[in-house]
Amino acid sequence: MDELQRLITYGENDKVDFKQRVTKPDKIARTIVSFANTRGGIILVGVKDNGYVCGVDPEEEKHTIQLAADFYCNPPVPISYEEVEQEDRTVLKVIIPESSRKPHFAKLKEDDWRGYVRVNDTSVQTSRMVNKVLESSTPAFEQLPLNRHELSVIDYLKLHPRITLRQFMKMANLSERRAYRIMVKLVIHGYLLLHDKEKEEFYTLV
Repeated sequence: MDELQRLITYGENDKVDFKQRVTKPDKIARTIVSFANTRGGIILVGVKDNGYVCGVDPEEEKHTIQLAADFYCNPPVPISYEEVEQEDRTVLKVIIPESSRKPHFAKLKEDDWRGYVRVNDTSVQTSRMVNKVLESSTPAFEQLPLNRHELSVIDYLKLHPRITLRQFMKMANLSERRAYRIMVKLVIHGYLLLHDKEKEEFYTLV
């Protein structure tokens, strides 16, 4: 069994995604970002959800995918390609390494950028994934040494019941992106709980 057939046989999972075609850069950007933010992955373009190889024109697909990686991902995500032939059909293999520049955000529309991670066979918006980690029966929390900004959140929450991202940005004088990165880190490593069912997300101590 060759590598392409092996990937198809195992189906979509946390490191493999099938796409029949790529037509919208904003949609494929979510998948690219989710792999870059997690453990890397491969998108097989020219493969239907059921594993059937329909094939594509790789140059057409590359144009949209590269547009997504360069302009619909922030920071841009470096990707590479391989073209695999199977029964006179071409499958485009898009390889996304795990990024050293996390977090990456995908552009949904003008001025609307969101983080995604890969959970099983789905690209999940960051805050929902954080809840999945917390609800897991065996959460892989790792206690980390905290810097002064991270400690300031903990100290604040010892005196107050909750904090929002905007409150933390103002308190620590940080950009939204940097503040968000800190909050996600604290949630994933078991210091905070994220509550995203309200009109404005907020955080509490675990």
